Amino acid sequence: MRPSEPDQQVIAAAEARARTLGENANHTVAAAVIDIDGRVHEAVNVFHFTGGPCAELVALGVAATAGAPRLLAIAAAGDGGRGLIPPCGRCRQVLLDQHPDILVAIPTADGPVMRPVGDLLPDAYFR
Repeated sequence: MRPSEPDQQVIAAAEARARTLGENANHTVAAAVIDIDGRVHEAVNVFHFTGGPCAELVALGVAATAGAPRLLAIAAAGDGGRGLIPPCGRCRQVLLDQHPDILVAIPTADGPVMRPVGDLLPDAYFR
């Protein structure tokens, strides 16, 4: 599905934050989530060779810290002009477990689309 206005807002926020990352190898991806109240929460990854958290997971923590009641959509963007990027498998699983109704921004040749997280992880493990 094509992004709605709130979806476009979260995509724009992730892309804008990614453009600010510069040359810091520890922060290469930005993410943004929008909650049911229309608040956008932004975050960046914390790269570390031991497996630091992805930007999407940091964004979930930022939203939780702000008391976000329910998250509607999430987007991630890479530094260096990479633009919108899809979430990794670990992030897909966490999103499905914690926010099973969230929409995820996915880049396509025709522009961004929004997909339910469950569609990104068919035959997912459920704990």
